[in-house]
Amino acid sequence: MERLLSVEEAAKLLGTTVRFPRRLVAERRIRFVHVGRHVRIPISALEAFVASGTVEPDEFSWSSRGGVA
Repeated sequence: MERLLSVEEAAKLLGTTVRFPRRLVAERRIRFVHVGRHVRIPISALEAFVASGTVEPDEFSWSSRGGVA
């Protein structure tokens, strides 16, 4: 079974306050599991959330006039 994180553990892993993962859960922006009355977030859900927000750098070249082309 996959490791399930508490909201507090998820916040620590993301480097945010507890409010942020709670809001993600409330807005249904991240996959989560109810264990009784507790909310747990699968680590793969956090990885997918981070991957979906990852922005890769653009390739660019400098023009002969000193600006970005």
